[in-house]
Amino acid sequence: MQLAFSQSCENNKQPILEVLSTAFAKSTHILEIGSGTGQHAVHFAREMPHLFWQTSDQQPYLEQISQRLLQYPTANIGQPVALDVSQSWPIKNSHFDGIFTANSVHIMDKIMVEDLFSGIGRFLSPFGSLCIYGPFNYNGQFTSESNARFEQWLKQRNPHSGIKDFEWIVELAFNQGLKLQSDHSLPANNRLLHFKRE
Repeated sequence: MQLAFSQSCENNKQPILEVLSTAFAKSTHILEIGSGTGQHAVHFAREMPHLFWQTSDQQPYLEQISQRLLQYPTANIGQPVALDVSQSWPIKNSHFDGIFTANSVHIMDKIMVEDLFSGIGRFLSPFGSLCIYGPFNYNGQFTSESNARFEQWLKQRNPHSGIKDFEWIVELAFNQGLKLQSDHSLPANNRLLHFKRE
């Protein structure tokens, strides 16, 4: 089976790692929501051997993640679990001291993003860290022409998707007891938001 591949994952994995290596420095158990091709999971788990990286995604993507983990075995990665943020999360007895998601919230509609944060509120441990990577709008404005074009492409695929407002994300996080620690500018007009549960 040929592995699914994302060029953007290859391009952004090292800049993301540079932030995560600090944000997750004291973490031991990470849940990745939306592992996609598994490229991030393999890279981050290998570079941060002090933690266990649990992969997850919607059911149709689990096979491609499993295949990547077979070809790039790493002891501190968990086989993917089926996780749809709008359904019951299959991790009832687990709590994570770190949660990571990349390029997901702009794919989701607003209700799904609210469901995402509700789940994060249930499963992120006290003093745990949340890291969200992707494009965001600030004060209702796009940060670049390329993001404005990207929004048009998203809307053509799904009218309910789209780049979310930074201020709204901060509010959703605050409602779950999470406070913004840092807002990092990354390549290709993306951001990495680091929240921590107080």
